[in-house]
Amino acid sequence: MGTAERRGAPRAGGVHVTAHQDAEATDRGNRAGDADSTAREARAPAQGVGRAVREQQRYRPLWVEEPARRRRLPDPVRTAAVRSVLLIALTLIQAMVAFLCTLAGSWLAFPMVISSVVSTIAATWGALDVWVTRQVWNQRNGVVSVPSSTARALRRERRRARRQARAAERAQERIRRRGGAGQLSHS
Repeated sequence: MGTAERRGAPRAGGVHVTAHQDAEATDRGNRAGDADSTAREARAPAQGVGRAVREQQRYRPLWVEEPARRRRLPDPVRTAAVRSVLLIALTLIQAMVAFLCTLAGSWLAFPMVISSVVSTIAATWGALDVWVTRQVWNQRNGVVSVPSSTARALRRERRRARRQARAAERAQERIRRRGGAGQLSHS
């Protein structure tokens, strides 16, 4: 039984539902009501519109999905970002363990400090890797729209090659339709 039912909140049609009703009785009542309302809808189509509005009010979704504000990261960039986050998290854990071992006077303090330094270098590399991967992806896939973009020149070359291939294909098709006329040899 939901919160609205326990508090006696009004349901569709102004009916108050209280905690005294059991779920089975409510379900049976809904089924009987559905059959009655279906018969009524057959008699008066205008009432069917009101029922549709009540149905929509009764079955509201729990949440409404909104479009994303930003596009999803490309796969290589997302992979690098996940790798970087894992490295940074490991570095922070190692630094905390090194600090606690130092406070406790444990023999493990020195190895943990050394590994934290190495891990810090790796985490810095991971963060730079995300930036470099993003820049490379943008350059290759044409997201950067500046006149010197390599991706734009590559797209232009690909388009030119496709046009030439289609022109050659049309020329071959024309030769085939003519029955071989225009060929230099008949071999």
